[in-house]
Amino acid sequence: MSDLPESADPVETEAPTDTAAAASGRKRPKPGERRVQILQTLAAMLEQPGADRITTAALAAQLQVSEAALYRHFASKAQMFEGLIEFIESSIFSLINQIAEREPDGRAQAQRITQVLLQFGEKNPGMTRVMVGDALVFEHERLTTRMNQFFDRVESQLRQSLRQEAQAEGSATPTVDANGRASALTAFIVGRLQRYARSGFRRLPTEQLDVALALLA
Repeated sequence: MSDLPESADPVETEAPTDTAAAASGRKRPKPGERRVQILQTLAAMLEQPGADRITTAALAAQLQVSEAALYRHFASKAQMFEGLIEFIESSIFSLINQIAEREPDGRAQAQRITQVLLQFGEKNPGMTRVMVGDALVFEHERLTTRMNQFFDRVESQLRQSLRQEAQAEGSATPTVDANGRASALTAFIVGRLQRYARSGFRRLPTEQLDVALALLA
């Protein structure tokens, strides 16, 4: 991917597209709307077979704009992926916080957190490819690092919930027990999401989930 040349004028570059849009009766999106549209289109493209590497040229073609128009909203393709990761983080951790606030039982918290993550992936196949790193293989290393940190945070929350449960059950080693179970649950979540992505989204991550959770949590 090449950066936008400094000599290019993004306003002038996008003008033909805007003119075409006006001629066809389509409304020109507002800046914030265009940014969301770019991310939605990128996520949708990640759902397609063979989407190992999405170029800015392909993304621009899908949106029927110039590549320069993309750079008016994102400095780089890596920043576009960061936008997707931010959506994943805000969506998941908002739900996790709600679970922690509303569910007093630690075991139920851990089960619900696992369920929420897998349901999110199932409903957002393109995001799943980002979560497990398949869509980030050819991108900047910091993106993979950030997704790894995401799952570290998930495991930390699971550990906290399960420690609470172990203490309630009178475990002599609640921290050790919670660490082991949280690690197993996180590996289960990642594994289910990877299988979903690599099966072409045929093997659902929530498949027989109740049985699995009864064994793991």
